[in-house]
Amino acid sequence: MEEYLQVVPSEIEIIAQDFEKRNSELRKKIEQLEEEKMHLRLDVDVQKLETEKLRKGKNKAEKDLDSLKIDYKKLRWGKL
Repeated sequence: MEEYLQVVPSEIEIIAQDFEKRNSELRKKIEQLEEEKMHLRLDVDVQKLETEKLRKGKNKAEKDLDSLKIDYKKLRWGKL
């Protein structure tokens, strides 16, 4: 008869187990989100650096174009 007896967890034990399981799942999700957040910050930093590099290149190209326009005007006026 004893071999048929089983220990049945109480309702509070079942709730506690469910809570611990859910808590563990949420911890893992939080760790995953924090890692994603870190990667996104790195991506943002890279994008900022690339944007600044492009902005500097654009400014230099505009200055060079202005200089070429001035040189062209000087050459035209010199020939006329």
